[in-house]
Amino acid sequence: MKLHLASPAATERLGALLAAHLPAMVAVLHLEGDLGAGKTTLARALLRSLGVEGPVRSPTYTLIERYDTARGEVAHLDLYRIADPEELEFLALDELAAEARLWLVEWPQRGHGMLPAVDLVLRLAVQGAGRMATLDPVSDAGRAWADSVQRAWEQAVS
Repeated sequence: MKLHLASPAATERLGALLAAHLPAMVAVLHLEGDLGAGKTTLARALLRSLGVEGPVRSPTYTLIERYDTARGEVAHLDLYRIADPEELEFLALDELAAEARLWLVEWPQRGHGMLPAVDLVLRLAVQGAGRMATLDPVSDAGRAWADSVQRAWEQAVS
């Protein structure tokens, strides 16, 4: 599924739809794209839509930011600064896996083999003044999530 995001507001709308249609079980969302593609903007909008108030920091330096929401704990990871996936052993991902309801992972390829199984991959690419978002479901839950988001997006656009 491909969606044209004409503005940062459209990126935020997609984040809100992802939050609104979050699967009932634990979900893992990989956010891929070059620097400046809008991954953190989308993650921030998703977190705000789940009720997170106060600062929503990019975890570029901390690697993980955790948020309590009404729908459960959300773990936002940014693995840009990881050189080797084994560096993640020191982040207590086992504990995180037991507690997190939603995983938002930026630069997931840098954590290959150390992260839980992905449900949905969202790729963002700069396209002119906007962005192109590609949602690629990997699991049955991811397919249902992407389909639900796509229907809601189409209803909002029409």
